[in-house]
Amino acid sequence: DLLLGEATLDQVSLGTQVRGLRCVPSSLDLAGAEIEMVGAIARERKLAEALEGAGSQYEVIFLDCPPSLGLLTINALAAAGDLFVPVPCEYYALEGLGQLLETAERVRRSLNPGLRIAGFLLTMYDARTKLSSQVADEVRSHFGPVVFETIIPRSVRLSEAPSYGEPVLTLDPSARGSIAYRLLAAAVEDRYGLTRHVPTPPADPDLERAGEE
Repeated sequence: DLLLGEATLDQVSLGTQVRGLRCVPSSLDLAGAEIEMVGAIARERKLAEALEGAGSQYEVIFLDCPPSLGLLTINALAAAGDLFVPVPCEYYALEGLGQLLETAERVRRSLNPGLRIAGFLLTMYDARTKLSSQVADEVRSHFGPVVFETIIPRSVRLSEAPSYGEPVLTLDPSARGSIAYRLLAAAVEDRYGLTRHVPTPPADPDLERAGEE
């Protein structure tokens, strides 16, 4: 509804149990948006137009993209200022990463000159496997300081959270995944000069070692 101009941001955003956080949810109907927008004028900028003026209402707006490079992702890249790239510590993630960066560069040249790569986030890290370490080393060797120090571990609680209908931060605040995401939130707040909303938790020694390696 938002992409097609049939509703405003205020009409589709919902409050959450997390103080200060609002969410614009989607449904399976969103899959049909790409088909309906095919013939639209300036179809790549529909989301940017829908979000005009929203920056004054919120400290940060996150656009969570589907794992594909279709029209929905193009709309998000055209509307965004910074691009955060989650990189699963798995082999095929490196191949997909190259395609994403090529797409981001094309969007920057033609639709959104202000788009920049703000950071790469290593996710699904399993300290028990050599592959995770190899992927982490490869990403760090290519992108250096642009890679976040915080690493998101593979975690059962992270996988379970969606089935409970709540974020892992409220489901199990002491879980390794929760601690990792709180460290990431603190790093993002520091980077953009935002107010610290959550105290920084103690770092996980295993994840610290992974970052150092």
